[in-house]
Amino acid sequence: MAPATQEAAFTAAELDVADELGVQMVRFVRLIHKAKSQVAKQGPDGIERAAYAILFHLIHDGPQRTSRLAEALHAEISTISRQSSSLVQHGLVERQADPEDGRACLLAPTAEGLRVFEENRRQRNQWLAEVLADWPEEERHTLTRLLDRLISSIETSIPHVADQGSAQSKGADA
Repeated sequence: MAPATQEAAFTAAELDVADELGVQMVRFVRLIHKAKSQVAKQGPDGIERAAYAILFHLIHDGPQRTSRLAEALHAEISTISRQSSSLVQHGLVERQADPEDGRACLLAPTAEGLRVFEENRRQRNQWLAEVLADWPEEERHTLTRLLDRLISSIETSIPHVADQGSAQSKGADA
């Protein structure tokens, strides 16, 4: 985040726009949480919705250790361990020997995990297409381009996120 000393460099008009954007972002986050809560906390396959974030990271970033997943998801290792165990029990993730350290294991998505992820993605895309159905095509593209630009700017302004690169932003949680 920008140091407090830079705050004086912005005009009142720039700060007003930032304030309105902040208000709209809070509304957006609240609505996304509300939409997610309307869907059962557990998917039809009995998996916690939060566990799908693990599946997303494994599909987009490849096999990973539990500790790396916990860091990427800003979660406790015990939470990731519990959720990944559920994914393993449901056949969506498998444990593999870590080639760098035979005592450790990596978590990797299974073919069924890929299928379930793609089904969740399809459902999400269907919902978003419905939300944007009455928007002109040009505005849909503009929204997507500007949102990507905003997210990239946020990523580069937060040191620990900037270090991870923007590769993780190329997809979205199913």
